Amino acid sequence: MERYVEVGNTPVIELSDKLYGKLESVNPGGSIKDRPVKYILDRMNPQPGETIVEATSGNTGISLAMMCAERGLKCIIVMPSNMSEERKTLLRMFGAELIEVEPGDFERAIQIKDDIVDEGKGLSLHQFTNPLNIQCHREELFNELRISSYMIGDISAFIAGTGTGGTLMGVQQGFKDYGWKGKIVAVEPAENAVMSGGKPGLHGIEGIGDGSKYLVDLNKVDEIITITTEEAKERSRRLAKEMGLFVGISAGANVLASERWIESNKPEGIVFTILCDRGERYCSVL
Repeated sequence: MERYVEVGNTPVIELSDKLYGKLESVNPGGSIKDRPVKYILDRMNPQPGETIVEATSGNTGISLAMMCAERGLKCIIVMPSNMSEERKTLLRMFGAELIEVEPGDFERAIQIKDDIVDEGKGLSLHQFTNPLNIQCHREELFNELRISSYMIGDISAFIAGTGTGGTLMGVQQGFKDYGWKGKIVAVEPAENAVMSGGKPGLHGIEGIGDGSKYLVDLNKVDEIITITTEEAKERSRRLAKEMGLFVGISAGANVLASERWIESNKPEGIVFTILCDRGERYCSVL
């Protein structure tokens, strides 16, 4: 019997004739981040009583805090102070120590995390630079999408927002390994369009647009779509009211970007996107 929580094998939801979403909010920790956190922790094999520290916008921290609690590990999370209060509450409920930095300052959060590790006071997933993040999504998420495509149809595009970039690059690697020609499309906040050549800026699409491309190799990305915070929030609210899907703000951005891509490109096949997390952790900002 599996000792720890099982993640993945999440449902595929038909959002429209051409658009399908992977419902990652049903993972035990409520987001897609359960996947890389468990994948990396299993390979690190930290011992009970050890401390794990990570810089995060929230979902990785929640997944990590939950899994540290079940494994008898201590957890320190470093995150910008402008993340939702619901996220902070969840972290504390799982017993994590929370260190907050200035709004939007992910580089500072990463530096504090690295300092704690360098001082020998904790271990880290290093999610923003760890190739295991990509490998996880190649082995797990892509394979689930591949199996679904056999039943639904050929994939014309995979469209997803980028935080660390692990999800997008993992699926891209799967496309390459199988010789698939589908497009890889990144989504980023219009207010923080650094991958599109813009300047960093504050935005409210929590979980994506962390201020740098990190694991994203832009040479492997076919297109970048920008979505404003208010557009993402509005699409998220509509998913709840029109389809009963109470998912997060980044899911709203992913769905809206996918709809726009489909409208512009009229693909023959289907488009997959990610419904990244639960909407309950954004009630105060939606």
